[in-house]
Amino acid sequence: MNQNNLSGVYVTEDNIRLGYDAFVTQLMPGKMNFLRKFFARSARERNPGKMVSMKYPHFNKPEQQLIERFGGIAFDKQIDVAQIIGENRWSLDMINCEINFGDDLVFPFQILGSFSRSSQSWLWAWANIEADMANDSLQHAFKLKKYGDDNGIEFLKAGNFKASNMDLHLIGLTASGMMNASGYYIADYGKGAIVFTFKSDVIDKAAKNQHERIFTVFNQLISDFDVDHKAALKFYLEAKGYKTSVEKYKIKGLMGSNKIIGEFDKDNTLTKLSG
Repeated sequence: MNQNNLSGVYVTEDNIRLGYDAFVTQLMPGKMNFLRKFFARSARERNPGKMVSMKYPHFNKPEQQLIERFGGIAFDKQIDVAQIIGENRWSLDMINCEINFGDDLVFPFQILGSFSRSSQSWLWAWANIEADMANDSLQHAFKLKKYGDDNGIEFLKAGNFKASNMDLHLIGLTASGMMNASGYYIADYGKGAIVFTFKSDVIDKAAKNQHERIFTVFNQLISDFDVDHKAALKFYLEAKGYKTSVEKYKIKGLMGSNKIIGEFDKDNTLTKLSG
């Protein structure tokens, strides 16, 4: 399958930059929901916000394990992404491989791939033969492919596949957590969307290693995804820098004076999170 969304997005008269309004994933007051999405294509045309539930129980075991391994820390990072980027519009500089959210927010990016609404399919950037992209911007996409090849994860190694909006967040979360990126971003351009990871000192320095954040993020993670709670908490705490100890029905995480205790039933379902 050929898909030319990427080349269509990037080409301008001066062959440098093309901008669209931001596709913003943001936190809503009083409730953490990373997938409350707002679309705007022009100053005159603003679509109403759309709420998309992330309760998606149909992932196969390999996909579920990716969320367990990387979902917690990736969710955590998206808090800071949303706070720094806000509702800023985005544009791409393909010569310098940078995504621009305003004069003071210019970040080097890694492009993962694109989603076509007409065919409801995903195309990995490494498989897009029609888009002229610098190899430096494809490193994360190729690393995900290798991870898929090494671990037999079909959607990471297949060049294209049928997909939904949920899959875009699965891909973004996985890449952000696995590659230690500052976060991921889904850039919507009407006919489709492009998924990036990016690195930003501004966002990394703003990252708050708040002890209390763990409770909100982890409860959101296990609410949105059907995962092994015990495994997911262990990976999340370790990614945050906590030293963990695991018992049959309990996980303890320690970092300095901060302590997290997760208690579980026989099915590894969380029954209590304290600290």
